[in-house]
Amino acid sequence: MVIARFMLRAGFKVRTFILNLNQQFSSDFEVNRKRLEEMPKAEIEVWNDFPEEFPVFAEKTIMVDAIFGSGLSRELKSWPAKIIKQLNELPYIKVAIDIPSGLFADKALEAKIPIAFRADYTLSFQFPKLAFLFPENDAFVGHWKILDIGLSSAYIQQTETAHYFLNKAFVRSLIKRREKFSHKGDYGHLLMIAGDHTKMGAALLSSKAALRAGASLVSLHHPKNSALYLSAVPEIMSSPDENEACFSQVPPLDKYSQIAIGPGLGLHKKTINAFKILIQQAQSPLVIDADALNILAENKTWLNFLPKASVLTPHIGELRRLIGNSNNSFHQLEKTKAFAKKYQLYVLIKGAHSAVCTPNGQVFFNSTGNPGMASGGSGDVLTGIIAALMAQHYSSLDAAIIGMYLHGLSGDLALEKNSVQSLIASDIVDYLGLAEKYLSS
Repeated sequence: MVIARFMLRAGFKVRTFILNLNQQFSSDFEVNRKRLEEMPKAEIEVWNDFPEEFPVFAEKTIMVDAIFGSGLSRELKSWPAKIIKQLNELPYIKVAIDIPSGLFADKALEAKIPIAFRADYTLSFQFPKLAFLFPENDAFVGHWKILDIGLSSAYIQQTETAHYFLNKAFVRSLIKRREKFSHKGDYGHLLMIAGDHTKMGAALLSSKAALRAGASLVSLHHPKNSALYLSAVPEIMSSPDENEACFSQVPPLDKYSQIAIGPGLGLHKKTINAFKILIQQAQSPLVIDADALNILAENKTWLNFLPKASVLTPHIGELRRLIGNSNNSFHQLEKTKAFAKKYQLYVLIKGAHSAVCTPNGQVFFNSTGNPGMASGGSGDVLTGIIAALMAQHYSSLDAAIIGMYLHGLSGDLALEKNSVQSLIASDIVDYLGLAEKYLSS
């Protein structure tokens, strides 16, 4: 009703359709309906059932859905469902207010063919709904934007929640300042165990990203015959394995402030045995990605022996191998939270809205990143960033949050000079410095 009034005042032709679902309307609704009815050009129709003749609309119509909102508790049925299906078939721009009608804010639609308004744009209030962050709802939500409606900051702070959506101000507050008289010994020495003889690109990407993310020193543990690759990034130091093709031995660990393992690692038998030894010897949290996660998935008893507060960075396929299949994204999130709590780990689920699940049940969703980052090596870059931050003595949680946000932000800055299709992992590394500068400004 309010939108209709404002659009009429702005000079638009507006037709308003009211679905009379239960003969009861709120007092606010009645007040605003009366105000609309008093406007000279108001056109209002009340539907008590599916209309015998569905209206015909002008060619440049914009359809605004404000039927149900976030209070909906059950899936659409009967004639309201039929109306939503009919609206979805119309070729007009569609805008949903608060949440598309038929969609739940915090649980999945269970019907085989779910019925909900398919919006091109969703305008919601103050904070995104959890449903907006999951891929199965993208067809309903479309492009979404959050409108600030002026809720009290004190009220927001007092409201209990386990879910957080990151913004620049919060992430910036976690960044440590570098002191004028600091030196390279102050910002950590990272050991990156990555790459077999066929995947040294992943090892170089993660190691270079770690350098760009501020680690003073990065040593790459690599197959003996792969040292030549390191000439591509002269700042990386070499830690050669005795094996010519794969990771087979754990080097002395005492000089490293952080260890990361996984990018391009391979699943060689000697590698699996060496990873087991690393878990036994590690005295502080690890960053674990890629094939190291796949090894854990095949040896789940090892999860009990991982250093507490280690950071795991699975994509959806790796996550399923770790926690099993899920019915939907809501179910998957709950299973991941339970997994993180059981093993006292931080699990970063990579995706369009990557999420850090913590051992205490909190979840931090990312607000940066773009589809161009769905390319080989992007996850290796993320591993390097997080490991570098932990090498600089950031906590596992802060490193995961900052790393996730920076990774996406760098991809967004890279996209300003590239197309979605052409973006590659090296671009993300190249724009890390600019992303860090932007975040600190």
